[in-house]
Amino acid sequence: MPTREEMYDEAIESQQAGRLQQAIDTLEALVEQAPDYALAHSALSVFHGRLDNPDKAVEHARRACELEPNDPFCFVAMSLICQKVGRIEEAEGALMKARQVEFASRQTTGD
Repeated sequence: MPTREEMYDEAIESQQAGRLQQAIDTLEALVEQAPDYALAHSALSVFHGRLDNPDKAVEHARRACELEPNDPFCFVAMSLICQKVGRIEEAEGALMKARQVEFASRQTTGD
C-alpha cells in the first residue's frame, strides 16, 4: 500500500500531465485514508476550483484551515478560492484570519 506522500505525489504527477480528474480521484482516496492530511485538502481545493466545483473547493480549503490553524497560507489560499467563486464575505474573513495568525506568530517569535 502506498504511503500518503506517495499518493500525493502520484496525484500531482497526474495533474501535471493534464489528468486533473485522475488527480482529484487519487486525492479523494487519500483523504479517505488520511482525513487529517492538510496538503491533500489544499490540493483538492485548488483542483476543484479549476474544474468549477466551488462548493468542493471551499469545503477542502476550509478543512485545510481547520487542520493548520497556525498557517496563514491556508487562510490566504481559502480567501483566494472564495474570491474566485464569488464568496466575497468568506474571502474577506479568511484574509482577516490570515492576518491575525501572522500577527500572532510574530508576537510569539518577537519579529
